[in-house]
Amino acid sequence: MPQTDPIPDDIKVLSFEEALEELKLLVGSLESGESKLDQAIAAYERGALLKSHCEAKLREAKAKIEKVNIGSDGAPTGTEPFDSD
Repeated sequence: MPQTDPIPDDIKVLSFEEALEELKLLVGSLESGESKLDQAIAAYERGALLKSHCEAKLREAKAKIEKVNIGSDGAPTGTEPFDSD
């Protein structure tokens, strides 16, 4: 059975910043405790999807970051993948 992508299309189109802002709003709503139980569950589920989307966007960004190598004369000599470890 093929695995389906759990992230809905309306979340996939969001930028990292847009998804993070919506996630902050959902967290604030949940922390207020004013939502009905079914609304809180739906907000939690959407928040989990937004979190996954943000994590995927960060992984994509990290994969694109390159380390610039500088020669002894101070000029850039090339790039290589950045390893934060």
